[in-house]
Amino acid sequence: MVIKIVLGLVLLFAGAELLVGGSVAVARRLGISPLLIGLTLVGFGTSTPELVTSLEAALRGSPGIAVGNVVGSNIANILLILGAAALVSPIASSPRAFRRDAVALLGSAILLAAAVLPGTIGPAVGFVFVSLLLAYVGLAYLGERGGTAARPGDAADPAGGTVRALPAALSLAAAGVAMTIGGAYLLVDGALDLSQTAGIPDTVVGLTIVAVGTSLPELATSVVAAFRRQGDIAFGNVLGSNIYNIFGILGVTAIVHPLAIPSRIAQVDIWILLAATVLLVVFAVTGRRLSRGEGAAFLVMYAAYAAFLAIRGAA
Repeated sequence: MVIKIVLGLVLLFAGAELLVGGSVAVARRLGISPLLIGLTLVGFGTSTPELVTSLEAALRGSPGIAVGNVVGSNIANILLILGAAALVSPIASSPRAFRRDAVALLGSAILLAAAVLPGTIGPAVGFVFVSLLLAYVGLAYLGERGGTAARPGDAADPAGGTVRALPAALSLAAAGVAMTIGGAYLLVDGALDLSQTAGIPDTVVGLTIVAVGTSLPELATSVVAAFRRQGDIAFGNVLGSNIYNIFGILGVTAIVHPLAIPSRIAQVDIWILLAATVLLVVFAVTGRRLSRGEGAAFLVMYAAYAAFLAIRGAA
């Protein structure tokens, strides 16, 4: 079990290094901004564990894990992951691009809150969510074409050399995605093995162990991106992951199998997610970056939320 955890950590951070380096190379090669790459290739790629986990949980009749995984992951992405990344290095991003994507981020959280209140997310809502995701990606791409982006050309690889072909840059990013996902699965398996005998409700497991475990690729990627002073990648990773988690993962899962919303998520956790999203937007738009102090505040908030979940799970 210890070997699983250690190997998982090694794969996570080695994969994150490849993913960040390969993604920056792709952005430069295609002449698009690192933020758009963070929103799509990095953000969606690191959300693959959430997709697999939620689909499997829904099909096995565990909506608490399926929905709690997404809600808990999004809370962790903002408070834990961006908080930790900002402590490594203050995260700055393009104000114009972030304002555009912040609207989508906040809108997705508001729509999710509205969707959970009736108690069920069915196929109709799922199709709407998936359609909104496709529209958002299309608009983001068109916005990049109409503005300034990175200049096409040779791109630096993680080792400081030059990636002279797009396939090489994509291969680095793909290898990074595969390694981070593999590392996440090893860590989640270990954590679930430890928790099976504790009698914790599946909703709490989904909001904590599974949510944080499937968010580890985002954590590794954002921390590495912050260390490499790639603020757009770190921001885009979390924004893209959160938008994809709601519109893509819950959308696809609801299409495959209607989701009954656990009452504790509708009553408490969805509002915590909405509050965290608003805080992120306010901090980033007003200061145009996430400072170390704000990152520390996010981590304190997440610690308080985790303590609240522990108390609630024990009750």
